[in-house]
Amino acid sequence: MEKNFVTFLSPGTFLVEQTRQPIKSWDVKKAIEMSKNINKRYGALPYGFYFTARGRSDDDLDSKEIKRSNMYYLGGQVFTLQEVKDRKNPKDRILISNMECNGWDKIIVNDNSWQWARPLKESDVVLDYSLQG
Repeated sequence: MEKNFVTFLSPGTFLVEQTRQPIKSWDVKKAIEMSKNINKRYGALPYGFYFTARGRSDDDLDSKEIKRSNMYYLGGQVFTLQEVKDRKNPKDRILISNMECNGWDKIIVNDNSWQWARPLKESDVVLDYSLQG
């Protein structure tokens, strides 16, 4: 038995808020539409999502993740470490330190609801997305 899910990620107070919902297939357009119905605490809206397939055999008590997609970001701006440094904003001090210490070459900053910065991996996809669209 195998079933597909989409997990939406929204900014939280200390950690990422996750909302996992079943989906028929790994359909990006369908997931974008579904994201518009997600609203977490304090009005936090999703900044991205990923797909998973969960499965189990007749002998398994519970399902387990058997496949995971790359991350899809619902819009945002991409910045390199050098671009963040070039802004010369004293508020970027911790961000720059985190990028250097963790080896993050690029980040994505999304402000669909609350501004949220995440490391951007090569396999991640930044979708052309607008809250009005």
